[in-house]
Amino acid sequence: MSDTPSADADKPSRPLRIGLVSISDRASTGVYADAGIPALETWLASALTTAFELETRLIPDEQAEIERTLIDLVDVAGCHLVLTTGGTGPARRDVTPEATLAVADKEMPGFGEQMRQISLNFVPTAILSRQVAVIRGGALIINLPGQPKSIQETLQGLAASPASGDKPARAAVPGIFAAVPYCLDLIGAPYAETNEAVCKAFRPKSAKKG
Repeated sequence: MSDTPSADADKPSRPLRIGLVSISDRASTGVYADAGIPALETWLASALTTAFELETRLIPDEQAEIERTLIDLVDVAGCHLVLTTGGTGPARRDVTPEATLAVADKEMPGFGEQMRQISLNFVPTAILSRQVAVIRGGALIINLPGQPKSIQETLQGLAASPASGDKPARAAVPGIFAAVPYCLDLIGAPYAETNEAVCKAFRPKSAKKG
């Protein structure tokens, strides 16, 4: 893979478009209020300094519908980044990873590996999580956990902490979003900048603007 971002990334006229998909049988039928999309909206508003537009979807745990939604957000709505929440566990109805892989051109396994590494700092059942990330065309699609607290932790990362009581010291753990802007550069999406107090994006010096 070339490390040179596509020339399309320099086009200032294209806004960054982000799709948010909450996948839940009960939330989609009104049994309870969806918490995933509001959590993502809040975090993105704090983390991105680049202007962006959102497309949101609340859908049930149905693989065919998830696939259609992802295809629509990328191929029709023109989203450069799609974040899903929910449906990544081992239960029979959890089919978000299968749907995501079904619409993929390339898999990006490092995202899922890092999300599980972050969650393992809190619960051993993090190994049951099956989040994946993929490229479809000019878009990055990432499966996130379903809980707002876990969403923030996996996107933002964990600060270092000293040992306290029976808790061991913890080194800082990078969140996955630090790698997202440069990944978007490489697939030809608009240039995205972040609020470093929330999430410091990493780019090689040759890829930085300004």
